[in-house]
Amino acid sequence: MAEPSRRTGAPPGEPRLVGYLYALPALLVFAAFLLWPILRAVSLSFYEWDGLTQGTWVGLDNYLAVVSDPTLRAPFVHALVLVLFFCVAPIGIGLALAGLMSRVRLRGMAFFRTVIFLPQVVATVVVGIAWSAIYAPQGPLNDVLSAVGLDGLATAWLGDEVWALPAVGLVGTWVFTGLCVVLFLAGLAKVPPALYEAARLDGAGPVREFLAVGLPALRGEIAVAAILTIIAALRTFDLVYVMTSGGPSNSTSVPSYEVYDRAFVEGEVGSAATVAVVLTALILAVSIGINRFAEREVT
Repeated sequence: MAEPSRRTGAPPGEPRLVGYLYALPALLVFAAFLLWPILRAVSLSFYEWDGLTQGTWVGLDNYLAVVSDPTLRAPFVHALVLVLFFCVAPIGIGLALAGLMSRVRLRGMAFFRTVIFLPQVVATVVVGIAWSAIYAPQGPLNDVLSAVGLDGLATAWLGDEVWALPAVGLVGTWVFTGLCVVLFLAGLAKVPPALYEAARLDGAGPVREFLAVGLPALRGEIAVAAILTIIAALRTFDLVYVMTSGGPSNSTSVPSYEVYDRAFVEGEVGSAATVAVVLTALILAVSIGINRFAEREVT
């Protein structure tokens, strides 16, 4: 027979049982609002279903269509292009700005940090509407180009099949650069000043000093920034919905928008569920891969 605990007078296993009971409500919420919808989406992905009538079992046909059907494959290609704008560009610009701001002392630095981070706290729908006005044929961007004599570059940015996707991507660069800068500044603040002094004594200039001392200290922050920005690029919906609605000619369609369009516009719920499942698996794989790479680099 188990002896009571000296402190609580309860059997040794009872605290663990109490902990499970406390976690039960959270587990139920997780199962109801996350686990069950995921399992339901997986089950629907094996059917051809319009959301109203009886569904037809099609097995793996929907998954094969993601690979073979250009209209389903293109949104994933567009999402990978957005990764360049949402992740690679903000991290590169963020590293440059953080390195500069951490070494140069200027008045009002807190104000500059706030301004850079401001796009993160503005609703994405508002951002999309504002940038749609900027990109309009008679918008500020074309007016500036005309004012400096570059009338030939003025175009309907969001109505051009070539420029629509990069135009949306540049908005992502503007939004996520501030996040990267704040993360990197926090990481650089943890670097001991003695390391910078040692690098300077060895003859390192500002750039070499940052590459040799600052950049290695930012591995964890870069991994966090990469995960957040890549996930944002892969699951972006609101910017595309507000700015282009997937057009022109589906040139800006992305997986999240494709899920919405197929499920609620075209009535292809099974195909939409398949895209959602593939997108979820892709995001999970990217997150795990970046985490493992960052851990390996640290160790």
